[in-house]
Amino acid sequence: MDNRTIWRMHWQTWFWLLLGLALMVFAFWGGIEELIVRWDKQEEYSHGYILPFVSFYFIWQKKDAISRSEFCPSWWGVALILVALIVFIVGEISALFILTQYALIAVLLGLALAVMGWPAVKPVVIPILLLAFAIPLPYFLEASLSANLQLLSSKLGVYFIRWCQIPVYLEGNVIDLGVFKLQVVEACSGLRYLFPLLSLGFICAYLFEAAFWKRAILVLSTIPITILMNSFRIGMIGVLVNYWGIAMAEGFLHDFEGWIVFMACFGVLFIEMALLSRIGADKKPLFEIFGLTQNITNPDTGDSKQRPIPYPLIASVAALLVSVLVVSSIEKRTEIIPARSHFPEFPTRIGEWYGQQTSIEDTVTSYLGLTDYVFADYKTNEKSPAVNLYAAYYESQRKGVSPHSPRVCIPGGGWQITEISRTQIGDLPINRIVIKKEEYTQLVYYWFQQRGRQFSNEYLMKWYLFKDALLLNRTDGAMVRLTTTVAPNEKITDAENRLKAFAQQVSPVLPKFIPG
Repeated sequence: MDNRTIWRMHWQTWFWLLLGLALMVFAFWGGIEELIVRWDKQEEYSHGYILPFVSFYFIWQKKDAISRSEFCPSWWGVALILVALIVFIVGEISALFILTQYALIAVLLGLALAVMGWPAVKPVVIPILLLAFAIPLPYFLEASLSANLQLLSSKLGVYFIRWCQIPVYLEGNVIDLGVFKLQVVEACSGLRYLFPLLSLGFICAYLFEAAFWKRAILVLSTIPITILMNSFRIGMIGVLVNYWGIAMAEGFLHDFEGWIVFMACFGVLFIEMALLSRIGADKKPLFEIFGLTQNITNPDTGDSKQRPIPYPLIASVAALLVSVLVVSSIEKRTEIIPARSHFPEFPTRIGEWYGQQTSIEDTVTSYLGLTDYVFADYKTNEKSPAVNLYAAYYESQRKGVSPHSPRVCIPGGGWQITEISRTQIGDLPINRIVIKKEEYTQLVYYWFQQRGRQFSNEYLMKWYLFKDALLLNRTDGAMVRLTTTVAPNEKITDAENRLKAFAQQVSPVLPKFIPG
């Protein structure tokens, strides 16, 4: 083929392509809307607003090569779109937005293959895949990752403080400097650096004209860089607070330190690229490692030919039209909401336990998105310590609302998780957590009770939610939490026995309010 030939697309091709994109946006609008909500609410994903424009810019850079490429429309694009649409429909039924969002990227790639074929798509496949870094993790995965990073960053930060010859004590996520105490909250876990830096590392790897192994190292290195730099930030704040007071960890200075650390992360990434460019046989000067030199051609020279209409594109548009009809029918499908008793009717007397219900603020219940709840304290006598029962019921989890894991909510209330384990009370699986705040200690049991099953494993609970949404057209369920304070004059085993005794009494009562 003469590479001086400039190919023009037929107006009918543009019509089918624009129609396909319009149908795609219409079908995937729920997932797109959820993306925008997460980008807006969570700083760790705010970079998602920028990535579509970066992706479009990288594709636009290849426009000259694409215009000179003779398209070979591929039916593999249609096959990819069909698979993606199946995943999309499953995601719509099960309310797993991450499935619909990844399916959206696969549809974009499928449309590109259906129009251009692999030889022309190959130069732009990486910019399309870049969009995957704009997709947030599911809340339950994010919560687990955040909790682990909080603990790790706290430990490494304390090592740095001790290296500076400052006495310090770490309890959970609380750094005790004696006069001052610093709490490493969820916002300081490092996720606000990790996700943007991963995206930046991927972009740098795309621009980095080097061997694949060098690019892979560049992307993967963003994880340890984030952890170490975030831990350094925590340690440095501890040192500053020790010498100049708590103001060093508050307000503008705290935010400014975060910005400085992120820029330092980028600087480390750039230095890493410079070092990698000098290793191996493909050594290059610093100016060339970003691929900044390019051959500029005049796109207006050469013969002009019109491309034939790609029939795989028409088939893809037909598949997208079917998906729109399926989504419309899913939205009209009435989810099964089982009959149940309401929690205001929950008994105040359970065996030898008697209790009293209280209410939660409307702003909190609105944020949680729950359908019904019970919040009550139970005792065996006036002098005995209370057991707090909290059960949150959701009649539908199809729109992404679901029980909030105590692993997320507890640190948000200022409590520090010091122990996490799983245990069993008869047939009841339990998550056991010991939490502390200053001199107070509490023991927490919680489990998920959904559609006749009880889970301590949140991932297993999500699997059955997905399965039951598909097969039973039900997504109702609840989270049950029991909490008791460990009194100063008692041992943790005393609180343990108290929670076990109440759990055995309350478990048979719950199915009336949380249907199987």
